Amino acid sequence: MTSRGDTPATTATPAGGRRRGRPPSTESAGTRDRILTAAREEFSERGYEKTSVRGIAKAAGVDSALVHHYFGTKEQIFEAAIEVAFAPALTMRDAALAGPLADVGERMTRLLFGLWENPATRTSLLAIIRSAVNNETAAAALRRLVSTQLLRRVAGELRTADAELRAELAAAQLVGTVMLRYVIKVEPLASVDVEQIIARLAPVVQTHLTGG
Repeated sequence: MTSRGDTPATTATPAGGRRRGRPPSTESAGTRDRILTAAREEFSERGYEKTSVRGIAKAAGVDSALVHHYFGTKEQIFEAAIEVAFAPALTMRDAALAGPLADVGERMTRLLFGLWENPATRTSLLAIIRSAVNNETAAAALRRLVSTQLLRRVAGELRTADAELRAELAAAQLVGTVMLRYVIKVEPLASVDVEQIIARLAPVVQTHLTGG
């Protein structure tokens, strides 16, 4: 109930015919996904620095205000985009930790390189890495995701006093190799058979995680 002179906020309608605030329910189901898809494509093609909220909105066919409504700032949009692109890595994490710790290094290494050898997942992961390398804001967003969703989960399974350091060293070994092979493309690492890489790298990752 409103007092005389008060006007409910929901009665105000701008000239374009659309009310301010929450978008109509008929739009909400697919619009968020469309914006997120456009954001991933924009970040992939342009990198974090050159991507703008306006550009994402244009690619998604919506108003910039609607992008802000669903995701907030550009940094928050980037975080949402990399969460989707990073989802296969989280699935990999769970699969790697499902078995005994005695051979977790082999599973983790094999599953990670399986993601990077797959062109469909590699494209999204490359976009994330390139944005993070070139922009500190993007790097901070990726750090938060890796730390909270990946490294802490792995460390929690180790149950040792230095578990976090072990998980980070294993990740450094894997990420460093990924960077050299898929991003910088240093030869002969970029062209050697992936099974040869896994065979050499898995024991090192295992040592970081469970060795003395």
